[in-house]
Amino acid sequence: MACAACHAIWIGRTTGRMEAAMTYSREEVEAAIIRLREAFVEAERRNSWSWIADELYHEDATYYCPYGGVMPVFARSREEIRATHYGRDMDVGSGWEGWSFPITDFAVNGDRIFSRWVNRGPGRRPDGSYYETDGVSFITYGGNGKFSSQYDLFDIGHQMMLCDELKQAGLLNETLEREWVLPMKQRIRAALG
Repeated sequence: MACAACHAIWIGRTTGRMEAAMTYSREEVEAAIIRLREAFVEAERRNSWSWIADELYHEDATYYCPYGGVMPVFARSREEIRATHYGRDMDVGSGWEGWSFPITDFAVNGDRIFSRWVNRGPGRRPDGSYYETDGVSFITYGGNGKFSSQYDLFDIGHQMMLCDELKQAGLLNETLEREWVLPMKQRIRAALG
């Protein structure tokens, strides 16, 4: 499916309007994104992420992340979100042990949320800074404490450079390198021709 078609399905609106829906109170929408931020902290503690889909996403929710256009993930239900984004892509066993994905900031406009987060690798650099890259999410709140859609973006090139830096520091998980980093680099090279 073309990215434009995914975007139209994800948004669920074909009008092109920019104004935000005002279905829910600001407090209710903010409470939901704060719950998601807290769930990320709890998921790190548990070393398990897939439960977040059940807790915070509607049954018919959608999720899209283009991964630089080389490995788009488009989930069309809570079950698919659990199986892909919060399952295969984040659960321990896939090589992400020691990583965290803290939501560092957010803004609310009607039922829409913009959040900023980081892909934070294990350990710290010699200067004390984190090994991390930035990402953003565009989330639509769907009521009852749950989200109806999410669209994630981050710079896959910077992520690959971060993984190279982690490998040089001896901090890149071998499973992650074998099952995600190397295949992703191959896809990027193929896309560039």
